[in-house]
Amino acid sequence: MEQVNIGIIGGSGLYQMPELKNVREIEVDTPFGKPSDAFIVGELEEVKVAFLPRHGRGHKLTPTELPFRANIYAMKLLGVDYILSVSAVGSLQEQYAPTDMVIPDQFFDRTRARAEESTFFGNGIVGHITFSHPVCAELGGILEESCKTIDGLKVHRGGTYLCMEGPAFSTKAESNVYRSWGMDIIGMTNLQEAKLAREAEIAYATLALVTDYDCWHETHDSVSVEMVIEYLHKNVRNAQLVLKEAVKRVAAKNTPNPFAGATKNAIFTQPADWNRETAKKLEAIIGKYAAK
Repeated sequence: MEQVNIGIIGGSGLYQMPELKNVREIEVDTPFGKPSDAFIVGELEEVKVAFLPRHGRGHKLTPTELPFRANIYAMKLLGVDYILSVSAVGSLQEQYAPTDMVIPDQFFDRTRARAEESTFFGNGIVGHITFSHPVCAELGGILEESCKTIDGLKVHRGGTYLCMEGPAFSTKAESNVYRSWGMDIIGMTNLQEAKLAREAEIAYATLALVTDYDCWHETHDSVSVEMVIEYLHKNVRNAQLVLKEAVKRVAAKNTPNPFAGATKNAIFTQPADWNRETAKKLEAIIGKYAAK
């Protein structure tokens, strides 16, 4: 299988990367089923990347329906060490205005009905990853510096991304409670990606595109799809330019992926006791830790 070091996950509105050259589509089958779509592999600033539209081209999958495990495992099979994830979000605080970008460093989980587990472990192999710092700080820094190269783009580093279930937007009561908790932005997808990326030993960071003030703000009493799309279109082009710069910087960095061994000490089940079928499914992640 073709190997690619950098993966990009595009969220709502970001379904393609027009600057990609020498483009080809790659279908990847995983033990967890098919990813959201075929991967689009090409060169961005002469750097090979694998692009995946999170919701599928045409936006056919709800956040609850997303095949998170297949998406991240497919990245692992392609050899990806770094994932740059783009996500549309609502703002829960005044300082994050529509068309701003946020690079969160924390997540808070409010999902409850996901179609699948947000872990690769279970079924005879138990693992507990360390997740106190769920985002790769180095990748976050690269995204921040890349944002600063775009004239007029306002970027915020740090903050907490509250991951809600969806697909409906928040009630006003929910929005106000999240604000009182000190949450900064709200979305529906990135917590699961971050957890699975850590288990897969892939560095992960989010570029969050602010589309609205959720429904707490007096000027945004009712968040509409039309409103979200309007601001999203304004931000997507900037996001493409940020990613173009970020990919170049990731490729040029000379420090290794800091999470390359993240799973080694997370596996509680001794290799001799591993369920063979599960071990086979997780070969790309834990095969190197199997008993010899």
